[in-house]
Amino acid sequence: MGKKIFSGVQPTGNLHLGNYLGAIKNFVKLNNDNENDCIFCVVDLHAITVKQNFEELRNNIRETVATFIACGINHEKSIIFNQSAVPAHSEAAWILSCVARMGWLNRMTQFKEKAGKDKERASIGLYSYPILMAADILLYDSSHVPVGEDQKQHLELCRDIAQKFNNDYSVGTFFKAPEPLIQKQFARIMSLKDGTKKMSKSELSDLSRINLTDDKDVMVNKIKKAKTDALPIPGSIDELKKRPEAKNLLGIYSSLMDLTLEKSIYEFEGKNFSEFKSKLSQVLVEKINPISLEIKKLINEKKFLDKILFDGHVKANNIASKKLKKIHEIIGF
Repeated sequence: MGKKIFSGVQPTGNLHLGNYLGAIKNFVKLNNDNENDCIFCVVDLHAITVKQNFEELRNNIRETVATFIACGINHEKSIIFNQSAVPAHSEAAWILSCVARMGWLNRMTQFKEKAGKDKERASIGLYSYPILMAADILLYDSSHVPVGEDQKQHLELCRDIAQKFNNDYSVGTFFKAPEPLIQKQFARIMSLKDGTKKMSKSELSDLSRINLTDDKDVMVNKIKKAKTDALPIPGSIDELKKRPEAKNLLGIYSSLMDLTLEKSIYEFEGKNFSEFKSKLSQVLVEKINPISLEIKKLINEKKFLDKILFDGHVKANNIASKKLKKIHEIIGF
């Protein structure tokens, strides 16, 4: 039996290799399975938890769609839409915020990390973000949600909210409790400058990441300058534990080639990093450069991207508004 899959990606612009290997590559596999129903949401409401430039946000929404298509997601087999185009998300988030409890939100570690020491100045949206995420998922009776380890806690909150609503209103399993789909290998791609930090758009140095829009010469240069150590490639995973940069680069190679880490270690054991980096650059250009070229082409096809979003919003709105109507009936609106 197929899965009903919901996934959201923030339109932050400049999606990078970490986003691709850690999430989008898996979305493509899920989308290609004919038994799955996939909904890919560009979560622009989530994006405004921090102030956005309106032109940049519009462009980033389109760029996210262009990236989905360039990476291989079939928009005719799935629903691709932007969250703000479906009003049910905002209304359901309010209703579910009346079900969720402060204590539950206070346990969310991501808010503490993002807000930092000055949490009193953080937006309410950043604090209540997981409730909107729950609304996103529950409106579509999603059975599975691809999440990273950092979002697993939010999905557990979603399950708690679903259960409490069902219990409070005695409606059985009206809201389905979704299961996480956690990528076991290569879910976290680390910075090319520091193997202990996740690859991120927010890191100051552009050399820390491979952007999906980088051209092949830039990709090769970034791998050439990627931090390594003086020792040759080790012969076991245990030896990699204290060598984060080596582990990260081997992980990138393994994910691009669909190999286990063990097989990559076996291939390069005892070789120096200059030889390995040369091979990694070759594979990176082969796998990612076509995506880069396609993104750049699609970004200029605004009407095509807007049509995908419009068609997706019509389909998503049809599903979500019906679920919201039932919520109204249950509550007594």
